[in-house]
Amino acid sequence: MTARVMPRRSAAPRAVCTCGSLRMASRRISQFYDTALAPVGIKSTQFSILSEVERGSVAGPVTMCELASAMVMDRSTLGHNLRPLERDDLVVLRQARHDRRKRYVELTAKAKSLLPRARRLWRRAENRFEAIFGKDPAAELRAVLLNIANNRDLDSQPLR
Repeated sequence: MTARVMPRRSAAPRAVCTCGSLRMASRRISQFYDTALAPVGIKSTQFSILSEVERGSVAGPVTMCELASAMVMDRSTLGHNLRPLERDDLVVLRQARHDRRKRYVELTAKAKSLLPRARRLWRRAENRFEAIFGKDPAAELRAVLLNIANNRDLDSQPLR
């Protein structure tokens, strides 16, 4: 007599909430892009910061406040994320001459040479994501996520 193998049932579904679902998806996507960027030795958050510094510095050096705002991060979190980039000689922080409270974030030559290769790896990961989920759904997802990120009604305020 052969034993019959019963299909394994997954645990009861957890209560779904927006925050928990978004955080799980964010961790999965971060792992996906971190793996893609591993050959250049940076993580997805670092790539995003370096790209934003490059984009923001077209008109001149970007300040910590400008960068934090663009990244939808508070300054202390940004500072924590900049430390490894400074250590690895990818960014420098410079104090403004006219206002000692203001600090600028600038890319180093090393970062400028690393970004084109990182961008190619990022593009490959984007293409793979779109191949898995579809080009239109991926574009719709980005639009929804950017809408959430830019929605000032979600700014930190006590709930009433």
